[in-house]
Amino acid sequence: MISASNAGAVTLPSRPGSGSGAAVRLAGVSKVFGTDATRTVALADVSLDLPYGELVLLVGPSGCGKTTLISVVAGLLDATRGEVEVLGENLSRMGGGRKVRFRGENIGFVFQQYNLLPALTAVENACVPLLIAGVPRPRAVARATELLVAVGMEPHLKKYPTQLSGGQQQRVAIARALVHGPRLLVCDEPTAALDAASGRTVMGLIRQVAVQPDRAVVVVTHDSRVYDFGDRIVRMADGKIEGVERKSAAV
Repeated sequence: MISASNAGAVTLPSRPGSGSGAAVRLAGVSKVFGTDATRTVALADVSLDLPYGELVLLVGPSGCGKTTLISVVAGLLDATRGEVEVLGENLSRMGGGRKVRFRGENIGFVFQQYNLLPALTAVENACVPLLIAGVPRPRAVARATELLVAVGMEPHLKKYPTQLSGGQQQRVAIARALVHGPRLLVCDEPTAALDAASGRTVMGLIRQVAVQPDRAVVVVTHDSRVYDFGDRIVRMADGKIEGVERKSAAV
């Protein structure tokens, strides 16, 4: 059960699965779009291990391959070459139907464009992953409400996306990503539409997922204000990993 004892404090349900080894393991991963004159190398021979229990920040200039990398990690894009292992499963060898089920059960997404359903209210949007998983509607709404309250959305539960600001829509998207207790959370610029205070609240909530031993979080960001929340920073350029900085302490 998801519980929120106070605003910004949420305990996610435990999930089966080992927290040993790497949550994400990439070996020689490349991603190429197009052919011949339109050929673009988005990722070039990327090898990277990301551990359980940490929040990893993926940083670098626009167009360097960050969003492509997390899309491959999340199983939204197939690598052109290389091996992609996530939560002990090899996505490179996983069929399409099984991959869809695996994503739905284990991975939460915060997209840069929010992708909220316009005909649903904030709380309805946030509980969609649970409804898809077959959780009874009253329970799904209760869990989604707890998370929305934790990110300061209590006055806006019944509003539709068009009635929400960009920052409010972002918070709904974050609640939706967390509501089913994913073992891997992948975020693309989660604080881009938020002011400093709201950004820290959201990153604090996201960090609560990361510090659990059976979970991991990868955050793409240009926002240097949230660097303190990361356990390590992975720097990218031109589709390659330039370096990994392990931080001694995080907020």
